[in-house]
Amino acid sequence: MQQVEIYTSPLCGFCHSAKRLLKSKGVNFSEINVLTNPSRKPEMIQRANGGRTVPQIFIGDTHIGGCDQLYALERAGKLDRLLSA
Repeated sequence: MQQVEIYTSPLCGFCHSAKRLLKSKGVNFSEINVLTNPSRKPEMIQRANGGRTVPQIFIGDTHIGGCDQLYALERAGKLDRLLSA
């Protein structure tokens, strides 16, 4: 299974939703809380090609985007393939 990283904030409902989907699929992920670790936010912005909002989700080396993009992959039946690639 691919390594999954998600940049989050505890105040973000979309972050909670994205994590809930990943957990429901049994995916282990690394969470980087940019509220408690503000020094990691510039890293997130650079990795996400300028994306400043949370969540920012990475599966392996692939930047997925945010919660909406994660759910779109799930609806299209592409998330499982990406996770297991």
